[in-house]
This record gives sequence, C-alpha cells and structure tokens, in this order.
Amino acid sequence: MRLDKFLKVSRLIKRRTVANEACDNGRVLVNGKVAKASLNVKAGDIIEILFGTKTVKVRVLDIAQTTKKEEAQNLFEYL
Repeated sequence: MRLDKFLKVSRLIKRRTVANEACDNGRVLVNGKVAKASLNVKAGDIIEILFGTKTVKVRVLDIAQTTKKEEAQNLFEYL
C-alpha cells in the first residue's frame, strides 16, 4: 500500500492530500529515510512523522484497504 494512503487509512493524518504534502516536504521518514508518498509500506516498517515541534513514531502492524475508526488503532503501534 502507498505511504500516503496508509497514513490516511490508519488515521495518523486526516486527509490523503495532507499526507502527500507532508511526504513532499520531507516530514515523513520510513525506516530512518525520507520517504516519498508512493513508497510501498509493509508490516514491520517504522514511520516517523514530524509535526512542527512534535514527532510521532509508529510501527506498522497490519495493512488494510479500508477500516473503521475504532479499528484504525490496530494498524500500528506507537513507539
């Protein structure tokens, strides 16, 4: 699954266009490297998102094309 779509489906970022812009601006790291929105994400990857002064670091546990709000938390774990 594409990185920008995973960020939207997992509810880490609300909109896919915002996720895409974050990737374009170098604010998203996957496994320690700056990632493009088109990067293929798989279980076990570590995603780091830079939100201004706050940084969110998560490990991908599962991939799902769609998910309900309650189940979105099961796609990743905070580190």
